Amino acid sequence: MEKPFPKSTTGQDRVRDPWWDNARFVSATLIVVLHTVGSIMARHDSLHAFHVAAWAFRVPAFVVLAGVFSSAGPLGPRRLRTLLTSIVLPALIFSVLFSLETKALGGPLDLHVAQLPWTLWFLMSLFCWRLLLPLVVQLRHPLLVTTAVALALGYVEEFGLQFSASRTLVYLPLFYFGWRLGQGMLRDWFESRWSLPAAIAGVLGSITVAVLWHRDIQGSWLSMRHAYQADTPLGMEGAWLIRLAVLASAAALVLCLLRLMPRRRVPFVSTLGAGGFTVYLLHPLVILPAREKGLIARADTPVELVALVLCGVLLTAVLASPFTRRLARPLTQPSVGWLLTPSPAPASTPASVPSPAPAPIPAQASAPIPGGAFDRVSTPAHAPDRPQHRGPF
Repeated sequence: MEKPFPKSTTGQDRVRDPWWDNARFVSATLIVVLHTVGSIMARHDSLHAFHVAAWAFRVPAFVVLAGVFSSAGPLGPRRLRTLLTSIVLPALIFSVLFSLETKALGGPLDLHVAQLPWTLWFLMSLFCWRLLLPLVVQLRHPLLVTTAVALALGYVEEFGLQFSASRTLVYLPLFYFGWRLGQGMLRDWFESRWSLPAAIAGVLGSITVAVLWHRDIQGSWLSMRHAYQADTPLGMEGAWLIRLAVLASAAALVLCLLRLMPRRRVPFVSTLGAGGFTVYLLHPLVILPAREKGLIARADTPVELVALVLCGVLLTAVLASPFTRRLARPLTQPSVGWLLTPSPAPASTPASVPSPAPAPIPAQASAPIPGGAFDRVSTPAHAPDRPQHRGPF
């Protein structure tokens, strides 16, 4: 039986594992930086190469981390309520805010439901992944089946942006892969000495490929949003091989990223990494006005591009700060007492009847994780259910 990774403890003295928070901060920073420079990336080779080199450390890393902190246990009332309060409602709230901001900037007032705007597709996919995981783990070969579905999906035109259907199923293997990492898979990779130089070589290899061939790597290969296109180098018959190579590279590079992350607490980084969920939700609302007003497009010289990247890093730090997280909590952790019935009290055991000894939990069944979508104090995968604490932290 694989030994689950210790993620953190719960209760009065619960603490966060800085390893995961360090990885969250790096991924969140890369996401914000690339969204900051994304509108001018096509005209600057350095930015486009940076985009390709860091792609696996952004969305794929967030997918894997979300899988690490997910539960494959039964979808009981508590877990369903958590999905609603920590994923569905924040997605709807920020979709409305995005629409209102777009209208204030002179655009049309469109309410997005089936196709959430910009980065919010991730929350819709996360909701589906959490629902699918208990089913996926019942398969005899989950990783093989989910990968086969992801590869075959490129030949189905009907799967696209609506309800984030394409990216949900294409990224599902990485989500399951993350869950398996949380269960202790590849533990030797994270603890052995030989894996450290291998991880460094993997990151350097990603940078080398990006510098030499970034213009040859099509954006559709990385976006996972649409069906295959006939103009790929291998044609329609071999397009699935490109997607397979992209997914395998993403999984390998995320492993390299996690191997290189310090496991000890890093000043500022570990604290700010606890705010990855807030960063992910808030940063489009800050970047959109700067982009629409032409402020980002003015950057052209190397000094201005570096300054723009540093602005993205600074924005991440500000949004991830404890002050911003507290200020945004009514939006990222909305109160739902007015919407939901009171949580049912756990059934009590009569004092005269001795309680049976708890049955051991199989390696594939992890306890429900309290809290929100990305940033939480997690329950170790082998631990029994514990009372939930409020919010995603």
